[in-house]
Order: sequence, then structure tokens, then C-alpha cells
Amino acid sequence: MKYGVAIFPSKTLQDKANSYRKRYDPHYALIPPHITLKGPFEASDSEIKTISEKLEQIALDCKPFTLNVLKVSSFKPANNTIYFKLELTPEIERLHHALNSKDFFEDKSEYAFVPHITIGQKLSNDEHSDVFGQLAMVDVAHEEQVDRIHLLYQLENGSWTVYDTFTLGEE
Repeated sequence: MKYGVAIFPSKTLQDKANSYRKRYDPHYALIPPHITLKGPFEASDSEIKTISEKLEQIALDCKPFTLNVLKVSSFKPANNTIYFKLELTPEIERLHHALNSKDFFEDKSEYAFVPHITIGQKLSNDEHSDVFGQLAMVDVAHEEQVDRIHLLYQLENGSWTVYDTFTLGEE
């Protein structure tokens, strides 16, 4: 089965992201707005128990932190994804590193970690240019506390749902 690890922001921030996602993100119905900490990986039922225990320890070792949305940005020219750019804080960097290290699952991503919430993807070049041009001027500044991470799994229809939730810095 396919799994991943993410942060789900507050309803306020999800609503703000969804106001764009419903128009510009074909994955809108598959997963709520989120920050990916560990991209999709395969694990068996027996492996996920061990993984879940490791996630519990990683969460305990990390403190709650402030999530800051800075602006609307884009991954162009790599791809036509538009996103809310988040501040790369030491806490979120530490979480990402812990979830993608040799001790856990080594990160095999071809891209550097950029904390973000996708609001548009799979756009044509013209559509990307139009949408990004408009959204780049929008003030999306937002700040909130993050105190948990989620282990997700993918259903047969391609949607993602929570397998387990881990509270940061708590026993």
C-alpha cells in the first residue's frame, strides 16, 4: 500500500487554499490542502507498524512550531505548479530531515525540499502564466501553530486518508 506523511493546516488556511484548488488543482478531490513531509512510499501491513512507531518517536522529538505562509510562488520552469510558499523554519526542516534520512526512508527526490501548499498544478503554459500573474499579487500572509503530523494512506480510488496522527513534543 502507498503511504505518505503530511501536515494538515487549519481550516482557515485550507479554505483559503481550496478557494484556488477547486479551479486549478485536479487533485482537489483526492486530498485536502497539506504540506508534504514525506512523499509517497510503499509499505506492507507489517512494515507500517514499525514505521508508525518510528513516526511516534520522531513526533515526540519535535516541538510544535509556527507555520508562516509568505506568498504565492511557482516551481516553473521545473513544472507548472503554483503554491503557497511557507517559511523554511528549523523545525519543519528538522521534521523533513528526520522523515527522509538514512535512518528512516532515505529521500530519493530529485528536488530540494520546499515547504509549500499546492494551489494549482498540471496547468498549461498559458494558463500558468495567467493564473500565476494574478495570484502573485495576492496577499496570502498567514501564521498558525502546528502541533501534529499525519501518516496517510492512499485508497484504491487515488484519494488519501489519515492512517494515524502524531502529536509533536508530547508523550
